[in-house]
Amino acid sequence: MTDAASPTPRVGLFVTCLVDFFRPRVGFASVRLLESAGCDVEVPAGQTCCGQPAYNTGDLGDTRDIARRVIEAFAGFDYLVAPSGSCLGQIRQYPTLFDEGSEWRRRADELAGRSYEIMAFINDVLGITPPEQGFTGRVTYHDSCSGLRQLGIREQPRQLLGGNAGLEMVEMDERDTCCGFGGTFCVKYPDISTRMVDQKAESIERTGAETLLGGDLGCLMNIAGRMHRRGQPVKVRHAVEVLAGMADEPAIGEEE
Repeated sequence: MTDAASPTPRVGLFVTCLVDFFRPRVGFASVRLLESAGCDVEVPAGQTCCGQPAYNTGDLGDTRDIARRVIEAFAGFDYLVAPSGSCLGQIRQYPTLFDEGSEWRRRADELAGRSYEIMAFINDVLGITPPEQGFTGRVTYHDSCSGLRQLGIREQPRQLLGGNAGLEMVEMDERDTCCGFGGTFCVKYPDISTRMVDQKAESIERTGAETLLGGDLGCLMNIAGRMHRRGQPVKVRHAVEVLAGMADEPAIGEEE
C-alpha cells in the first residue's frame, strides 16, 4: 500500500488512557491498520497520559512534566500517531507550555510537527485508502470537537470509510455539535452535559443508523452509555475498528 521504493515510516503509537483501560481493541486495530499501510509500528515504553486533564484544570506544572515524558518517549520516531483527536490536540499544544527559545520548546515544536491523529495520518500523510473490509450497514459519524476544531478532521474518516462498498453513510443533523463529554466538563456540569448528549442521541436516532462511528473514545463511550440508558439499539465503534477489519466483536458498552 506504500511505494516499495520509499523508506518505511517508523511510527510510535500513542495509546491513550481510555484505549488502554477501556477499549484496548482500538489500540490493536490501530496497529493493524498502520502496519497494513506499510508502517513499522512500535508502542514506546514510558508513555503516559497526554496531560489534558491536568491542563484543563489549570495544573500547568504537572502538564509540563507529562509533556516532557511524552517528548522523551517519542524521540527518534518519524511520527507520533494517536487514535484520538483530543489527545493529539493536547500534544500539538505542548509548545505553549515552554518558554520561547528554550530547548524544551524546540523539542515540543519538533514533536508537534510530526504528530497526527490516525485517520488524518493515513489519509493526508500516507495518501492511501485501506482495503475493503466487507463491513456493511447504515452508519452515522460523530465529529469530535477536538478533532474537528483543533485539527481540521472532517472529511478524512469519511473518505477512508468510503472504501467499504456496503457501508451506507447517513449524516446526522448537527453532526459537529458537542456530545457533552468534554473530559472534566461532564463532571463539572452534569445537567448541561446530559442535555447535550440527549440531543446527540436524538440526532443519531433520526438517521436510522445501526452503527455510530467516531474517532474519539471519550465521545463514543459517553454517547454509547446514554443511548443504552435510553434503550436505543445502536452499536458504537471507533472508526479504526471498521477500517482494520475488527468490527465483528462486541461494540462499545456490550458484554465481551
